[in-house]
Amino acid sequence: GAGGGGGKKSTPCVFFRKGTCRNGDACPFSHDPTLAASSPPNNKPPRPAPASAPAPMMVELMPGVPYVALDVECVATAPEHNCRATAQIALVSHSEQPILNLYVKPEGNIASYLEPLTGLNKELLDTHGMPIAQAMAILREHLPKNSVLVGQNIKKDVEWLELQEGVDFGGMVDLSALFRVWNSKYSSFTYFGLDHASTCCLGQANDGAAHNAVTDAVKSMQLFNLYCRTQNNREELSKMHAKLLATPVAASFAKQNPTYEGCCMGNRKTCKCGAPFFS
Repeated sequence: GAGGGGGKKSTPCVFFRKGTCRNGDACPFSHDPTLAASSPPNNKPPRPAPASAPAPMMVELMPGVPYVALDVECVATAPEHNCRATAQIALVSHSEQPILNLYVKPEGNIASYLEPLTGLNKELLDTHGMPIAQAMAILREHLPKNSVLVGQNIKKDVEWLELQEGVDFGGMVDLSALFRVWNSKYSSFTYFGLDHASTCCLGQANDGAAHNAVTDAVKSMQLFNLYCRTQNNREELSKMHAKLLATPVAASFAKQNPTYEGCCMGNRKTCKCGAPFFS
């Protein structure tokens, strides 16, 4: 009698599971409640609501505390992307005026000056470069111990210079965190480089020109001051965020040149040198 649909009898009845099957024992599909329980329900769970945007970061300027922008340019000392040496140090005041522009002549081998990226070359460093110890002594003379360092991925510059928070300076403000934008499409933050933020927010497009530590430090302080002026104006901040997201990001030097003069540029997708990534 009921054995005709052997294959079907092992398939749970969708209507029985919902309590609406009208076929009773004549139903060719199984009414076994254990089968029904173990089968995934047909109706998909509702999609979770997108995470709401966290509140923008707020900068509280501390009275009596100097805010300075710091930027470092490096040359390559070997083919691996982590093999770099400091070759230019710039310090810029809160009022966007250059305080220091120091060129450093690295000890030992230089595999590439990465000139299209850094603007540095042998002649410049041979003429104006000083030993790193001398440059650091001058930097420390001009860096108040309670100062707050401003910059794009500022921790990296601090690492290059082997500065210590709480010893050489008081704190840091990372522009990549200030200018990040909540992307509701992915429920996550999108981060931008200094060139993109300068293009969108300052109207200063880099157009593929070489970087310069002084120019970058000035841009960093201009962006910091702009954010401080804008942070309480939600409408202006939203416009700024929308522009950052909508403007196409120009390909970075590392993206255009996975290697340059035999030196890996540390692009995660195209790296072939095998050196680790620390950030």
